[in-house]
Amino acid sequence: MAITSANQLELLQTAEAVAREKMIEPELVIEAMEDSLARAAKSRYGAEMDIRVKIDRKTGNASFTRVRTVMADDEVENYQAQVTVEQARPYLDDPKIGDEIIDIVPPVELGRIAAQSAKQVILQRVREAERDRQYEEFKDRAGTIINGVVKREEYGNIIVDVGRGEAILRRNEKIGRESYRPNDRIRAYIKDVRRETRGPQIFLSRTDPQFMAELFKMEVPEIYDGVIEIKAVARDPGSRAKIAVISYDSSIDPVGACVGMRGSRVQAVVGELQGEKIDIIPWNEDQATFLVNALQPAEVSKVVFDEEANKIEVVVPDEQLSLAIGRRGQNVRLASQLTGLDIDILTDEEESKRRQAEFNSRTALFMEALDLDEFFAQLLVAEGFTNLEEVAYVDQDELLTIDGVDGDTAAELQARARDVLEAKNKAALDAARALGVEDSLVEFEGLTPQMLEALAKDGIKTLEDFATCADWELAGGWTTVNGARVKDEGLLESFEVSLEEAQTMVMTARVLLGWVDPTELEGELEADETEDDDDTPNQEAGA
Repeated sequence: MAITSANQLELLQTAEAVAREKMIEPELVIEAMEDSLARAAKSRYGAEMDIRVKIDRKTGNASFTRVRTVMADDEVENYQAQVTVEQARPYLDDPKIGDEIIDIVPPVELGRIAAQSAKQVILQRVREAERDRQYEEFKDRAGTIINGVVKREEYGNIIVDVGRGEAILRRNEKIGRESYRPNDRIRAYIKDVRRETRGPQIFLSRTDPQFMAELFKMEVPEIYDGVIEIKAVARDPGSRAKIAVISYDSSIDPVGACVGMRGSRVQAVVGELQGEKIDIIPWNEDQATFLVNALQPAEVSKVVFDEEANKIEVVVPDEQLSLAIGRRGQNVRLASQLTGLDIDILTDEEESKRRQAEFNSRTALFMEALDLDEFFAQLLVAEGFTNLEEVAYVDQDELLTIDGVDGDTAAELQARARDVLEAKNKAALDAARALGVEDSLVEFEGLTPQMLEALAKDGIKTLEDFATCADWELAGGWTTVNGARVKDEGLLESFEVSLEEAQTMVMTARVLLGWVDPTELEGELEADETEDDDDTPNQEAGA
């Protein structure tokens, strides 16, 4: 069919109809039509030619033109679409590089194959425009809840009609074994919106912890208004969840506001989450207090917090152990997610046995190393002395506070402790040298003989070897494997070397070797201090 023989206004009417159906600009459809007609013309006149089509936006008249661009002599590659300045003189009065020679060419007749090709081009361009429009509309809605209608199910994934586009709810983002039929209404959390060459761009979730947070925001006006803030959320989708809240108005109880009159507010959220049990917990700046709240309904006897390891020990009464741990460890796992801490739970009996074992081992250490009787060794342990270093180098006045210890006894104790430590240091240094440790590492400040021996056993024998270590290799750290945190034992972790101390030692070694400029070392340390100021309680050890 010839383009001239068709009703030219029909092009504009078609563009308007497609634009309305796909909810995109008519201009985009017309540009797609122009492109498709230009391709059809190239197949008629020659693929090398630069054929352009312009559709009049008022009349629908399509004009076909051939364009040749003026190029420098050495830049002409396509003689059908490019000409030199000399070749352009018959057509232009004063041709310059970049000018264009425009010739009108007859409209093409669209055969069956050409018409089909043109249709494909138009559909492709319309699909691209539709995806762009959908992305622009939803990109700022990530992190919010949306209502939709189920269209179909594909391999366990649910395709949802969200009004002006489609979204996908993957099977691993559904709660438990919930199933949907076409035309069912569904509410979900927009987890991500991104550009993709094919398929949906809007990804939904019903298992994300923030889905529950957003549901509470919808049900509790105080949260929406900012009077109450949700500080943390942890979920075991479809089974149990914990949410920590704080009120910035002393007259409003954050837990009561979230529960609502006769539980109406929390029940609305529970109903949406397929009966998921929700523990609403008051948030507290003090981590120990917050953890005690997070382990509810279990009662806690004592909390021991290790700040360096970001780890916490919780002691509970014997009868409360199963409640604190929860079915399949659910309660303690959710509390750990909520607080960002690794939690070890002990019973009173277990803690008592452990403390007794520590007491006995320290007593035995002092009896053997310092040649003391059991009673005197127990006195030292009871006063808080845990190792020989503390006895050897503590201020003598602290020893004098022990009943029965005078100046001579204190001096003798410290002398014995120092003799033992010096003997141990000499033995460790001899062992390290026997393993091949070089003087460059021995003389490095900050490494004790015992540390040198531990490093040598792992093959680190020179300052160069030490400088190639990562901080976490020395101090230990945590890595995430398949969603679970796994402990990496450090070579010097048993000597209580922190991650920051390990980093400083490694960087100092690199400076001594000339690998790093000292000014760079200062910059890195400042950057680390800035990172430490950030509120990141669950930070992993890095290289």
